[in-house]
Amino acid sequence: MESEQEILKDEPVLQMVGVEDAEEILVLQRLCFQSEAALNNNSNIPPLMQTLSELAQEFKTCRVFKMTLGGKIIGSVRGKIVGDTCHIGRLFVHPEFQGRGFGTRLMNRIEIELGCADRFEIFTGSRSLDNLRLYERLGYREVRREAISGDLEMVYLQKPSIHTK
Repeated sequence: MESEQEILKDEPVLQMVGVEDAEEILVLQRLCFQSEAALNNNSNIPPLMQTLSELAQEFKTCRVFKMTLGGKIIGSVRGKIVGDTCHIGRLFVHPEFQGRGFGTRLMNRIEIELGCADRFEIFTGSRSLDNLRLYERLGYREVRREAISGDLEMVYLQKPSIHTK
């Protein structure tokens, strides 16, 4: 396999996923959400429990984008419009490539592609401070919190679509 420096010479490519990407995305998703599970002391979170067939079904109902670098998938994001809201989910970037703006690029892409919605909504665990900082930097504002179990709390954030400003 190429070294990280060799891979970083390439320009990242953002494109819609194909069914052939499902297995690679699921493996990466499980790797990336380990940190979320550890933060919340709960390994039964949906991104870790999702099956390959469930993910393939999601590809049919959501817009799913992947980011590749050197031919390898290093990140992904999903979005689905329900009513007038685009629900964004499962944003993740391989741990070795975090902090380089790739998550921002994935978010920008899903917002452009699904910009016909009136607003965007995303959620994360209340302990996921890096995620919360990213979303706030991108213009998202907290709209509610939801207690899940014990001390696990989800934070829901929204921002208006550019066409509604």
